[in-house]
Amino acid sequence: MEGSNTSIWGPWWAPLRKWVYPTWLAYEASYRFYEYSISVHRYFLGHHHDLSYYIGNIGATTLDIACSTLTFLVCTIFLTVPACFLLYSFFQEDNLTKSIFEKRLKKIF
Repeated sequence: MEGSNTSIWGPWWAPLRKWVYPTWLAYEASYRFYEYSISVHRYFLGHHHDLSYYIGNIGATTLDIACSTLTFLVCTIFLTVPACFLLYSFFQEDNLTKSIFEKRLKKIF
């Protein structure tokens, strides 16, 4: 049983999972970060009048778009891409019981 590397979904699932799980993670994280950027946009819309007093309408709109876009891009570049790469690399291993990742997780948990 220890040498067995079969999935409960069958042998066809093993080569596909290295693509399906990172893709699913990228979708879920991107959706969440898109919601974060929409929340930033709504915040700036709520304070548009106050901001436009100091930096004008065009400045307030530019700040709104820049901060909303940067929220999405920073979260995607620094969180989604590395997490998907790690998940893909994790499923590249044939035998996960002797991987470095598992040794590090055992120390944490």
